[in-house]
Amino acid sequence: MTGFRAYLGAMALTIFLYTVVVIVNHGWDLLSVFFGDISEIAWPGQFNLDFMFMLTLSATWVAWRHQYSAGGLALAFLAAIGGSAFLSVYLLVMSFRVKGDARTLVLGARA
Repeated sequence: MTGFRAYLGAMALTIFLYTVVVIVNHGWDLLSVFFGDISEIAWPGQFNLDFMFMLTLSATWVAWRHQYSAGGLALAFLAAIGGSAFLSVYLLVMSFRVKGDARTLVLGARA
């Protein structure tokens, strides 16, 4: 679990720093670029569409893990818009809350 936690921490730090640099250099206009690439039906759009499906899969898992409670749905929304920035921090925090139990980390209260 220590290696996994280190990876999550490195992932979170990297994506946050990268995002700051992108915002400074290009502004906050993510959605028009994101969906504009998809509408062009080229490789950048294919990547964005694939990423969007991964975001919805992540959000669905987070909602399911929290048994579709109000809090779980709120976290799912954050997962859908936050991507790996959200998921890396979420999994890091939850790994400590479940005391490193991987089964509970994945399944939540169902474990």
